Amino acid sequence: MTRFETTAVESRFREGLVLPFLVLVSIAVTVVRWPGGVVLPAVALPLFVLVSITAVGVLLPWRWLTGRRLLVAMTAYMLLGALLLPLAHATTAVLLPYSAAATAGGVLVSRKAATWLAAAGALVAACATLVVGHLAPATPQWPWWIALTVGLPVYGGIANRARLDALRNARRAAEEALRASESEAREAALLERGRIAREIHDVLGHSLSGIALQLDMADALRGNGCDEEAAAAVRRARALAVDSISETRRAVHALRESTLPLPETLGRLAEHNAVDFAIDGEVAPVGVEAAHTVVRVAQEALTNTAKHAPGAPRTLRLAFVDDRVTLTVHNGPATAERGGEPAGGTGVGLVGMRERAALLGGTLKAEPAQDGGWTVELELPR
Repeated sequence: MTRFETTAVESRFREGLVLPFLVLVSIAVTVVRWPGGVVLPAVALPLFVLVSITAVGVLLPWRWLTGRRLLVAMTAYMLLGALLLPLAHATTAVLLPYSAAATAGGVLVSRKAATWLAAAGALVAACATLVVGHLAPATPQWPWWIALTVGLPVYGGIANRARLDALRNARRAAEEALRASESEAREAALLERGRIAREIHDVLGHSLSGIALQLDMADALRGNGCDEEAAAAVRRARALAVDSISETRRAVHALRESTLPLPETLGRLAEHNAVDFAIDGEVAPVGVEAAHTVVRVAQEALTNTAKHAPGAPRTLRLAFVDDRVTLTVHNGPATAERGGEPAGGTGVGLVGMRERAALLGGTLKAEPAQDGGWTVELELPR
């Protein structure tokens, strides 16, 4: 249980049990001592009965006792208790008007109404004390100004209500903050899962597609009696597998926010794929996420080119313009027939590329080129 919840439970315990207990004890002790400490019993008795009924009625958690009904009940409790004060000041019934003021401050929504009710009760108690003193001069009475103190507990009730409201608000704020934190954690987890999914697709998809293409080529060459060319294709497949291991390690390293030497990485990628590579503009530093995205988009675009446009001439161009970096991957029309493919395209690669670009505030365009080929263009802030 949190500190806010513990404090709120303690406050509800005090409000729900302590005050009603004191009121019930006061009523019970007054009944036992009746009529020894009472002035004018014929008047005091009906007042005491009415005050007791209203006190119990107000303190019990009635659902219907709200709004105007509660205000009427509290008014009766306060004023009847104030009238009873000088008639039973020698008994514990004297606590009832004080309890009424404290209860008014705690249960009435309007602080102004509670304050005015307590002031009215204090005035009634003072006037009643003066009147009873004249009617029964032989009976000792409180000074009239002491009777004015019956209204003071209203400030304690108001303060206690404000404290409880503050605790409830703090508890609600803490719960909302916890929900917001959990929501942010879930969102962060989903983003990280998406990032890892893209890494797996980019690394394994690129490598496995290249290996499958080389093995398909080796199988076709062996079937045509070109054993040396088939062996060379197998060796290329093995080299791709070795490279994929290194690429997987780099991907894990990148997930830990390491840096990528962008021009060198793209140069090696172009060399492995027999692609023309060029750099436009002055090479400038590129952020970790941006560099990683450029490499992944280049890999995905080259893999797609090899699968869907075999034999097509390909170019890879990296440009630095102002505060942005642009990658352009272009291929011409296919010059050879498509071989076997391990699995049909799912579109995940293109979606992943666009997601990467959007997350970094960039854009990605993939569209047919005028020469019958295909162009992928990525633009990112550095």
